[in-house]
Amino acid sequence: MRLDKYLSQSGERSRSEAGKLIRSGAVRVDGQVVLRPETQLSAQSVVTLAGETVEDSSMQYVMLHKPAGVLTAVRDSRAQTVMDLVPEALKRRKVLPVGRLDKDTTGLLLLTNDGELAHRLLSPARHVWKQYRATVEGRLTQADVDAFAAGLQLSDFTAKPARLSIVEADDARSVALVEVHEGKFHQVKRMFAAVGHEVTALHRHSFGTLALPQDLPVGACRPLTDEEVQALRECTALKNESKDKGPSDGRGTTNG
Repeated sequence: MRLDKYLSQSGERSRSEAGKLIRSGAVRVDGQVVLRPETQLSAQSVVTLAGETVEDSSMQYVMLHKPAGVLTAVRDSRAQTVMDLVPEALKRRKVLPVGRLDKDTTGLLLLTNDGELAHRLLSPARHVWKQYRATVEGRLTQADVDAFAAGLQLSDFTAKPARLSIVEADDARSVALVEVHEGKFHQVKRMFAAVGHEVTALHRHSFGTLALPQDLPVGACRPLTDEEVQALRECTALKNESKDKGPSDGRGTTNG
């Protein structure tokens, strides 16, 4: 691989910016200053920039703590989107949201340019569970738990069995945890509506093996750790050999 391409893979800098850094003498390969952007690297090459080791990867994996009022879209002429919260470096790597959360739904959103992983995470056949905390109007009962467990007939499809756990309930409002492994349009809200409860707040806690950390502020994002990426790959039965596949659109549908 060319040195300038290697330095630009993560999106932290463009190809031309990488070239300027190389020609300035700030880049070393295996301890030696290299001034030619076209220099070829081997799999064993160690690249440093201003004394710091560079370990750029073409595949990027990011979790975002989505705020309310933000669209899960790449762009919108009238409203803020989740991509407005992502560093420019990651936009250059063409990271995309994996699935969608409604504008008023908060919580964990995964973004990546690993198209194969995104596809598998959204595939109903993979049974990747997503957990939400829902606040609804009215009192939830065991009958609602049973209805979710049995699967609910909606206007255009039958929602597959889901897990509903009541956290608190009274006549005015209830709070519950709900887990689904589908991603139909507005599915969670429609399931509650089918049993007579309007959702007033919805927050996604987890997506497969990935959980939203308590210390990640609303509106902030951070890269996934190697362990988190590996766990997601394992839960979708994705072998490591395929991790260098190029980006594709993994945006999917809205299940908030």
